[in-house]
Amino acid sequence: MLIVKKFGGSSVADKERIFHVAARCIEDYKAGHDVIVVLSAMGKTTDGLLAQAADINPNASKRELDMLLATGEQICVSLMAMAMSSLGVPAISLNAFQVQMHTTSAYGNSRLLRIDSERIRHELESHKIVIVTGFQGVNKREDYTTLGRGGSDTTAVALAAALHADACEIYTDVEGVYTADPRVVPDAKKLSEITYDEMLEFSSLGAKVLHNRSVEMAKRYGVQLVVRSSLSREEGTIVKENAQMEGMLVSGVAADKNTARISVIGVRNEPGIAFKIFRCLSNKNISVDIILQSIGREGTKDISFTVARTDLKEALAALEAGRDSFTAQEITHEENVAKVSIVGAGMESNSGIAAKMFEALYNANINIKMIGTAEIRITVLIDEADVVRAMRAVHDAFDLSE
Repeated sequence: MLIVKKFGGSSVADKERIFHVAARCIEDYKAGHDVIVVLSAMGKTTDGLLAQAADINPNASKRELDMLLATGEQICVSLMAMAMSSLGVPAISLNAFQVQMHTTSAYGNSRLLRIDSERIRHELESHKIVIVTGFQGVNKREDYTTLGRGGSDTTAVALAAALHADACEIYTDVEGVYTADPRVVPDAKKLSEITYDEMLEFSSLGAKVLHNRSVEMAKRYGVQLVVRSSLSREEGTIVKENAQMEGMLVSGVAADKNTARISVIGVRNEPGIAFKIFRCLSNKNISVDIILQSIGREGTKDISFTVARTDLKEALAALEAGRDSFTAQEITHEENVAKVSIVGAGMESNSGIAAKMFEALYNANINIKMIGTAEIRITVLIDEADVVRAMRAVHDAFDLSE
């Protein structure tokens, strides 16, 4: 049996936790299984490296940032191999270049294209635990690239898919997937299982349990995931194609503070204007979520939309650069906003879900700035200061702790 186990930065934050993870992986190895371990950088290493980079050059290129950030995972996997060796178990650490994890060339947010599995298979056949750097790959120029924050999840799922692993386990600092962030909503309930589609919405909407692209890949290749805690032996949450949610219409509530609103005001009310605006952003690989168009006066209209707050500066620059093509009267933005969403496969065929959510926010005296909907989720944009109250109000309205 081949098992892929991924551990996040908090799970390997110091010597004690590294040896704890090593011992946990060795249990499966001694039980006769082949084991691949995917690791993130230790603790706050990535944040520390970014701070160092900003101190040296606040405008450093994404290429050089990826070169720097790739070192965090390399340190972690080598220390883990040393720990396992000290415990009497053969292990080897491999980085993205040694494995040949081929990616696109988009520094900072690249996508995996293929994995050359020959080296890993050779090491497994030599009866070693193979420890692989998460979060990184190599592009056609043989430069290191990174997959975006949380990308180690995607590395693990990609390895599980490429090697046809029997299990893919994602270990975090929580015991599974909850109906809301238990640090924000104390009575949040752990889910025993959840569908790929629901988990994908959660991941895209701010729940930091799994990287959204890892869920996309798991769904595409049929990799069943288990999310569980590295610090306890509790059963986790299974992520799979179909889940028994016991009649739940809404599976949970998510919030995303990494949000900003941009309003393009006073553009011409004619065909092609929206295309010209959003082309400016797509050319810079900037994703857009909620979009609202309103008709103004004298043949004009306003278009508002949300982007990740981390993309705001680049988005505004792209719009200013292309402004002549859509001749806006004004481009404004707002940063102190956040998205709160409800997710649930049961929402598709049930009316009244949106009204119930809006009623909960009304009763909590929380104003809605924008609304976005999809088949299994409803998202509202609110003031960032209201996020905690909003999550608790909506969670209570749908009795998700029951």
